[in-house]
Amino acid sequence: MMAAWSPGRLSLASRTPGLFAAPPGMQGLSRSESAAVAEAHRLIEALSNRFHHDGFSLSCVGGIDAAEAVRRLEATVVEHGPESMVERMWGDSLSDESLLTVGVTDVPGGCVVSQPWAYGASMPGVAGRLSIGTVCYAMYANPKSGNQGSIIRDGIIEGWDLHPGGGWSADDSADEILRTYLYRHKAVAYCCAYAGLKPTEARPFTGPPDLWVQLPVRDYWTHSR
Repeated sequence: MMAAWSPGRLSLASRTPGLFAAPPGMQGLSRSESAAVAEAHRLIEALSNRFHHDGFSLSCVGGIDAAEAVRRLEATVVEHGPESMVERMWGDSLSDESLLTVGVTDVPGGCVVSQPWAYGASMPGVAGRLSIGTVCYAMYANPKSGNQGSIIRDGIIEGWDLHPGGGWSADDSADEILRTYLYRHKAVAYCCAYAGLKPTEARPFTGPPDLWVQLPVRDYWTHSR
């Protein structure tokens, strides 16, 4: 039993909720919980790409569009074809130019900042500026240690070195228990759900983005508001 979720009640959020008879007196799902289940099924199907490649990074930001993200980052739009940009940057993924080049894409509910070749889109100085007045879930698919997530809300880091779509913690809230169950092993979908994004396809993450932009040179690791 975790945060009012028993295994039997949690099974009501699965894709086969009627597989077993409910124990007498077991509480069903609330309207908001049922809506979360339906959205999880839709979102996972929309992001059907399994994101097998490592090394990419992202920031999912709720409540702002791509234009506002570019403004907050003080970035400059770069005019390049999508394929030539990826090929050019992938060859030297840790150069200053590569780390400071990110994609920005509008999605329902907010926007996505992404980088296919390195951790630039998930740096705290990027996520922190994006999160002012809202919430940002950032992630780097680290080839050495797996997915590394962070939660930044209104410029303040609330969680670091997290594992989106991973396991539970004993002190997780009821909402977090459900979200982790619905998006287990679906890290990108989990990031979207946490930030309230509702993308309809995988393109914001797999490319090409709506815009390629160049970030200004600054310290992105000791960000403060």
